[in-house]
Amino acid sequence: MRHVIDQAAAWQSSGTRCVMATVVRTWGSAPHGPGASMLVARDGRIVGSVSGGCVEAAVVAAAEEVFAGGPPVVERWGVGDEDAFAVGLTCGGTIEVLIREVGPRVPLDRLSADLAAGAPVALVTPLDGGGSLAVGRGEVSGSLGGAAVDRAAALAAEGMLGRGASGLVTLGEGAERHGGHPGCVPERRLLVQSFAARPRLLVFGATEFARPLAAFGAALGHRVTVCDARPAFADPGRFPGAEEVVADRPDRWFRAHGDLVDGTTAVCVLTHDPRFDVPALTHALRGPAGYVGAMGSRRTHEDRMARLRAAGVGEDRLAGLRSPIGLDLGGRGPEETALSVLAEIVAVRRGGTGLPLTVGTGPVHAL
Repeated sequence: MRHVIDQAAAWQSSGTRCVMATVVRTWGSAPHGPGASMLVARDGRIVGSVSGGCVEAAVVAAAEEVFAGGPPVVERWGVGDEDAFAVGLTCGGTIEVLIREVGPRVPLDRLSADLAAGAPVALVTPLDGGGSLAVGRGEVSGSLGGAAVDRAAALAAEGMLGRGASGLVTLGEGAERHGGHPGCVPERRLLVQSFAARPRLLVFGATEFARPLAAFGAALGHRVTVCDARPAFADPGRFPGAEEVVADRPDRWFRAHGDLVDGTTAVCVLTHDPRFDVPALTHALRGPAGYVGAMGSRRTHEDRMARLRAAGVGEDRLAGLRSPIGLDLGGRGPEETALSVLAEIVAVRRGGTGLPLTVGTGPVHAL
């Protein structure tokens, strides 16, 4: 989604006309959730997706009507509609999509800058057209047309941004729920797209397994740090996907940067050396990281657990250690191992089971 915003900002800056289609609401097994976006340029170029390929052709057709002077429109596609198979949405879900032209009143430059800085930010767009707001870090850019509605919309957006949620809010009659006052602002439906700060992936041990792990992690939107006490291994040229490569001991890194670790952080310890593994895991397990994993055989795992107990790590914390690291995919080599590790990180973060979808029931995509 971030690449869609960056492209929209670039087209806006260059004067290229483009239409943005954004998922507003979903029901059932929809491929993408609220906030997912797709761009259609006037010259036919397409960036992003709202349905994984199911209704994109229909979106392009609707975009042509907007280019021709039509107003913003909310379209609904679902398997129960007569034209569902014609547009291709046969997965069993239903989606509503807002389609509108990206005009000069959309503060995409501010949004793109905040995303580049890793700062949380939200884009607020009215369904009935007009300007938009960028909200984040206590600052508001753009306008919806008045100070009162801007304040109410900013408060609503900040609440959703704090939860990392995207979707619809209604100002006006229920505006007091969002910090406004009934009667002070007209009733208005707004789409809030939240862009939370990118989760961190901390990789301790600049091994061959770390190279694809850093690359895959970056591709999934992580801010990747690779740390190794051996300067010869901590070579930035080996890790083009990493945001930073640090030559330092893991325990020193944690003492200096522990405030960067939060519940979205994933920590992967790959060194196989207790001199580095135990200090890194001791810090990681005592902190708020949402995922902590360590590479090694089951024998290595048992030895490591004994050392961690000796270091004073409690059983409640040890229970959160993912070791041996990764899901059992039967893979071999650095790339397939990295895939299994990232799969486990995603499963833990999203609450997935890690089981084949063929053995489950119900919607494929969680509501």
